[in-house]
Amino acid sequence: MKALITRKLGMTSTIAEDGTVLAVTLLSASPCVITQIKTDETDGYQALQIGFEETKRVNKAQENHFKAAKCSPKVVREFRTEDVELAEDLKVGSELTAEVFSVGDVVEVTGTSKGKGYAGTIKRHNFHRQRKTHGGKGDTRKVGSIGSMYPQHIFKGKKMAGRMGQDRVTVKNLKVAIVDAEKGILAVTGAVPGPRKSIVLVKGAN
Repeated sequence: MKALITRKLGMTSTIAEDGTVLAVTLLSASPCVITQIKTDETDGYQALQIGFEETKRVNKAQENHFKAAKCSPKVVREFRTEDVELAEDLKVGSELTAEVFSVGDVVEVTGTSKGKGYAGTIKRHNFHRQRKTHGGKGDTRKVGSIGSMYPQHIFKGKKMAGRMGQDRVTVKNLKVAIVDAEKGILAVTGAVPGPRKSIVLVKGAN
């Protein structure tokens, strides 16, 4: 099971073996603890529940739930998988480190994109602006017509101004460039959604 909860550190560049410069994103991959194993018999589906980092603030329900794993994780996430019952090395309380990945592995990365507040259609949906001259009347960034006379309501999904960003985004087909288990650092090629210090989920591509 190739899956980790990480925290984004930032971006840098590295030089590949053929001499090309690659832009990579550094992820803090401190050990994750398996807190629960879900199977078809008990839960109706197969998944691994993983905890990341430690916290002192846990309520009694969480304390009892994490008792078998002997930890009190700050962040808990679940990864669906089809081979939980086949893997004998997966047990509640065992740790997953950066070594579950190897250089060259293809992964998909999930994070929460940066929030940009309330934005207009030009910034949010890449609309064109209207002309500034010959009758522009200063309405250069307005939306324009948003529908016909009938049926006298706005269709669902119409592209308009609104809240932009802070969405769950998954980027696929990224490659692992660096694996440093001693320092707890994982690097993947390309950009990863979210600001620095945000939670990023890394999972092996199917």
